[in-house]
Amino acid sequence: MSSTRTLTAPGPITGAASAATDKWAMPPTPGRRSPRADSQEPVGEATTVLLAVLIPAYRPDARLAELTADLRRELPGCTVLVVDDGSGPEYSPVFEAARHQGAIVIGYEGNRGKGHALRTGLAHAARLRPGADVVCADADGQHRPADIAAVATRVRRTRRMALGVRRFTGSVPLRSRIGNTATALLFRGATGWALGDTQTGLRGYPAGAFNWLQSVPGDRYEYELSALLRARELGMTVEEVEITTVYEPGNPSSHFRPIADSARIYTPLLRFIAASMSCFAIDWAAVMALFAMTGNLLVATVGARLVSGSANFFMNRRVFRAAPGTVHRTAARYFLLAVTLLVGSYLALRILTGFGIPLGVAKILGDGAVYVASYLAQRRLVFRDSA
Repeated sequence: MSSTRTLTAPGPITGAASAATDKWAMPPTPGRRSPRADSQEPVGEATTVLLAVLIPAYRPDARLAELTADLRRELPGCTVLVVDDGSGPEYSPVFEAARHQGAIVIGYEGNRGKGHALRTGLAHAARLRPGADVVCADADGQHRPADIAAVATRVRRTRRMALGVRRFTGSVPLRSRIGNTATALLFRGATGWALGDTQTGLRGYPAGAFNWLQSVPGDRYEYELSALLRARELGMTVEEVEITTVYEPGNPSSHFRPIADSARIYTPLLRFIAASMSCFAIDWAAVMALFAMTGNLLVATVGARLVSGSANFFMNRRVFRAAPGTVHRTAARYFLLAVTLLVGSYLALRILTGFGIPLGVAKILGDGAVYVASYLAQRRLVFRDSA
């Protein structure tokens, strides 16, 4: 039995339980020839398919064919779509074995990263199976067919995005345990959204998600965290399905590069945090200096916010990838938000200093309270016209 948790943006967390016992019976439809989706893979007779399992693969081993066969048994009628992320000719037998087991295999020359492979697969699925739910899974044996089926079932039942969430108990590599915990904490701090496993590669999306998923930036491992940020921005509901944590000793099949890929993963969060901390430092210093010069808390608060707000606006246009030509539109939205936050900051300072808390400390406490609200408002309102 798989335990589940539902996370709704921006609402509260609720719980539920479900068993992954449903089978995916796919009734055949009258045959017709579909056009070729690309030059590499011929498309056979079209069928009514409700599920596509998308597997990005870079230098996989024989387990890829085994996973394909298991999925075809576990989820009768599903389409298994494998994307060869530039593995090279020496891996052709591995992909041919997966094709022999019923997988559709596409690919390209040169390794371009997991994010690029996922977008390529999603674009292919949109052409080949536009009405199907999609479950993305890894090729390295970390995702059991039963867990993939559990996520697929959850998506079908709820019509919501679903994550296969690992417990990280037992013999889990230290780098994986620490990495997931750190990312989850950063994600929660930046968005206010508590997810149990922000780095899971097992994710299910209901039919109709192709467009927004293909617009998510990032070509490598950072794509998956960026997809969660976009889902949070869109106010989506996410189901969490507990899955088995599978790791080999030393995790030899992983192509994750601890330094380079960790930097890529954290970049979407760290960009915003760095911009916020820089502007907070400017704001704090300006408040202290202006108050020392004028002795007027309102003048100090307004003057400091004018300086730091201007810097923050131009920093966050880059952070949120604002589209060119939207400066005036985003500036107007930002001004309205800044006025709202200024009032909140001033009231917080008045209340906290009224209790005898020093101004410097009160500034940290007061502005910290509006950090999450500021982030969400900027992503969803101010800079919604992203490039």
